[in-house]
Amino acid sequence: MRVWLGVAAALGAVALAEVLGRAAGWGALGAGDASTNRVAVTFDDGPSDQTPALMEVLSRHGVRATFFVTAPACLAHPEELRSLTAAGHQIEAHGRWHTHALLLSPWREWEQLRWHPLAARPGPHLYRPPYGGHSPLTRLLAHVHGRRVALWDVEGRDWTAGDPATLARQTLERTRPGSVILLHDGPAVTPALLDALLAGLETRGLAAVTLNELPARRITLRAGLGRLASSYGF
Repeated sequence: MRVWLGVAAALGAVALAEVLGRAAGWGALGAGDASTNRVAVTFDDGPSDQTPALMEVLSRHGVRATFFVTAPACLAHPEELRSLTAAGHQIEAHGRWHTHALLLSPWREWEQLRWHPLAARPGPHLYRPPYGGHSPLTRLLAHVHGRRVALWDVEGRDWTAGDPATLARQTLERTRPGSVILLHDGPAVTPALLDALLAGLETRGLAAVTLNELPARRITLRAGLGRLASSYGF
């Protein structure tokens, strides 16, 4: 009986570590070198009707960003996707479906990871899971398809009801050299938030770049624990 209890406890510990590891993002790409003066500004969920407004703000500040786009949005807004590419922004995958990985069957997650808007372009190709969510298969499928999972360490929270100035201030308070900032291509508040955010970064002497230019680094144990704490408001 004791043997079986020991085995169950060991399996439970492994399962807990695996779940926490996926939630923390250990091993995925996150923030870059903290000794640099660079930060990466990234957008999820586009392209959208807001994409031209975001591009105007980025152009005015002389900034290139990284856009994680979805298959349905690309079909709905092909001209915006072409404009982003022509302007030199980094385009990466956010999936065929904006669905948490735990709600996808294995074969649907296979298709989720296989899709990339610029699959013919030389890699590495990045993939940001919707909601940052992982299943036990996400990392394996990413490896099979030659994708690198890319997350973030700072959320702009443009999906909330906050005003642009407050959201920008709060985002800047959490931003450090090397940070990867998560915004969204779609909310009406995001262009004004982006404008204030970029102005604040410039004042602090931080240059906004793409993830490839940062470059992003693998999330360590300490950084992963920090992501967990931040996600739950600590």
